[in-house]
Amino acid sequence: MEGERARSSVGASSSSAAAAAESSEPRVHPLFNVAVEDAEAVRLSRSLRDIQLPALEVDVGTESNPLDLLVVGCGPAGLAVAELAGKRGLRVAVVDPDPLRMWPANYGVWVDEFEAMGLADCFDKTWEKARVCMTEEENERTGGVVLNRPYGRVNRAALKRRLLELSSQNGVMFAAGLVGGGEGDVVHAPGHSTVRCKGLPGGRTELVARQVLDATGHSRRLVEFAEDFTPGYQAAYGAMLRVADNGHAFDPDEMFFMDWRDEHLEGDDKRGNAEEPTFLYTMPFSRTKLFVEETSLVARPGVPFDELKDRLVKRLAYLGVKVEAFEEEEFCLIPMGGVLPKMPQRVLGIGGTAGMVHPSTGFMIARTLKSAPTLVDAIVGGMEAQREAGGAYDADEVSRRVWAQVWPEEEQRQRTFMVFGMEILLNMDVDATRRFFAGFFSLQDKQWGGFLSWRLSAVSLIGFGLSLFAESSWRARLEIIVKALPFLPTFVSNFLGAKNAFESEPFGGIVSRESVPKLRGSPPDPQAIYADGIKVEERVAN
Repeated sequence: MEGERARSSVGASSSSAAAAAESSEPRVHPLFNVAVEDAEAVRLSRSLRDIQLPALEVDVGTESNPLDLLVVGCGPAGLAVAELAGKRGLRVAVVDPDPLRMWPANYGVWVDEFEAMGLADCFDKTWEKARVCMTEEENERTGGVVLNRPYGRVNRAALKRRLLELSSQNGVMFAAGLVGGGEGDVVHAPGHSTVRCKGLPGGRTELVARQVLDATGHSRRLVEFAEDFTPGYQAAYGAMLRVADNGHAFDPDEMFFMDWRDEHLEGDDKRGNAEEPTFLYTMPFSRTKLFVEETSLVARPGVPFDELKDRLVKRLAYLGVKVEAFEEEEFCLIPMGGVLPKMPQRVLGIGGTAGMVHPSTGFMIARTLKSAPTLVDAIVGGMEAQREAGGAYDADEVSRRVWAQVWPEEEQRQRTFMVFGMEILLNMDVDATRRFFAGFFSLQDKQWGGFLSWRLSAVSLIGFGLSLFAESSWRARLEIIVKALPFLPTFVSNFLGAKNAFESEPFGGIVSRESVPKLRGSPPDPQAIYADGIKVEERVAN
């Protein structure tokens, strides 16, 4: 009937991964040798299955009736853009293999960042302060460095539910389908782009839109790179554990941001950690529940998961943590640094596809969510300018406008500074890393906090670097100089010219953009598909 909107929906089927996790047989986790109690993890994986998403209408997204915006990927980045674009009146669709699947990665953020975006109710737990410890001697003498800045773990279910519901209310449509990312999977015409998809309902194989946004996280299905992509990798293995009553010594009111101590290691293990240092990141939820994660801040290639697991088990035993049950585990492999995508290009990007990972820390979700309004404003402004000018729609011109606003020269300079810092850290051993962070966290809160949250201007970052150098020990200064010198020419060239060609080849091999290093001990197929994390199954919901 004319004018009647289709009422079909996407969703309501249970996850195959969650179904596989259910078992009547008791299971023992091979790493911790304790019972697996994953009922809460299974519940979380299914927690969004009650949502009925508006399905893509059969006559929308065709060459004769194109979408305004097709968002490829249903992670935080894609949903944030889709929701805002729908609110601004654009006709938007999101395509993802399984739009209701829970995001695989946990996100830790500074509380003030989420509060500023109205997301204060999207936390699992918050801690009023955080702590950093470099050595056992420092721990015994002062207890480490206290960071008086509240920190929180994002409630993935609450955040995704909010974004899905707001998107639905704003007219966004959803389709379950997989974009392959191969040559020819996106074809551009002057006024629209055609994206090839597998598994779409009704046997459709293509979706057509005036603009296409690649929000597929680190898999970067559609964006193109003009330069070799040579990132460092942050690798981490984490676990949610139930421990004996008072079976750990962590303060439940304080999260442990970085613990660089290595007294739990001996011999070759200690020498390996000296060369490729890792730290413990701990979120105490209660006296009987801990999230612990052994993390390599940055390495090229990433530290193997088996190595991270081994170090974590030995660390927990040394700290006297009495593990009684295993609830959930997490594998993270985050590309950091490297060049930005080719700019401009027809396909738009945000989040991992657009290089928005903090190159020195791995933080991304707050930066991405704050960028969504900028990207949507640019799309809407470009489309309005096209309408006022009259004539045929010029999608290339809109894309140029968007890329210029998403990555202005000022922010490209900021990122260049951070990539420079990443390359320095990447080549430091454990003692040099400790000395670096001792100087870093001795800075004023607004300096180290501003650096971690992308709040320092390019000029302020130069001041930050000089302050860090001044606050560091004489040995740390020498180490910074030695590690920085090989990158100084490319840093100066890219910083002053706001260019996108930072050269990292002298300190690592080229890593192609088509693949993520396979790490020993990783789960099957760890490469991310449509998420801002790495452990995602390649699955098409039928």
